[in-house]
Amino acid sequence: MNAELPTLDLAVATHRPEGIRRVASMVLPPMPGVRYVVSWQSHGDSPLPAELRERPDVEIHRFSGSGLSNNRNNAIDHCTADLILFADDDVIYSPEGITQLRRTFADNPEVDFITLRSRHGDLSRFPNQSVRLKSRLPKGYSVASFEIAFRRIRCGALHCCPELGLGAPRLHGGEDEIFLLSAIKRGFDCRYFPITIGAHPHESTGTKAKMTDGNILAAGCVIALTYPWSAALRLPLKAWRLARSGRAPFFSALLRLGQGALSAPALRRRHLSTLW
Repeated sequence: MNAELPTLDLAVATHRPEGIRRVASMVLPPMPGVRYVVSWQSHGDSPLPAELRERPDVEIHRFSGSGLSNNRNNAIDHCTADLILFADDDVIYSPEGITQLRRTFADNPEVDFITLRSRHGDLSRFPNQSVRLKSRLPKGYSVASFEIAFRRIRCGALHCCPELGLGAPRLHGGEDEIFLLSAIKRGFDCRYFPITIGAHPHESTGTKAKMTDGNILAAGCVIALTYPWSAALRLPLKAWRLARSGRAPFFSALLRLGQGALSAPALRRRHLSTLW
């Protein structure tokens, strides 16, 4: 097909003065139809780096709210392009990957939501070929926020749950998984394509050696939201896996996972407008 490429906004979430300096490093040379919409949290009234002030394709929005999910949502709300790609300030993006993503949306007009792959962590978690995503994901597959893109007009109501993610009051993770699950539950056409969007050179929350109580609480909540009928069986299995890998003691993990799971029904009721 020879469809015109849709426009793309990279919704970048960053925080602190050092974060905006990382944004200056991750921004690619100008590409027609591509913009960077940056939500800058905890900015401390710091000045913008000169290289960002001089870029017409970079839009900075200072944000006074707290929590990573709220920061991402603020970026979403300022996007105006056909497509939105979640972006982190420490990801090394590929111009070829960005062009391939836009081309894939153009060639597949029925697709609403695309997940991608990145050079980060264990590459074996990515399927080798494109696949339609349903509530039960391919075995071993998980998604990171910077591997998610979607059509703004069709999916614009989707937002990250503000009670999940770094900086949330209690549940420090899970926002990426629940964002994808919300898209699936709402009936959007969600697909994975083996497009390499870039590289994430640093350790992520999901792969770090030790998990905090907030990480484990969030994992329990995600399990209960994703598998409400089998969560009671999955929680001990998750605790055993965490203990076996040395990331948390079994009984402590099981307790925190259970507490997180018990919080899931009320959390979903509080956020029906952005979940499902």
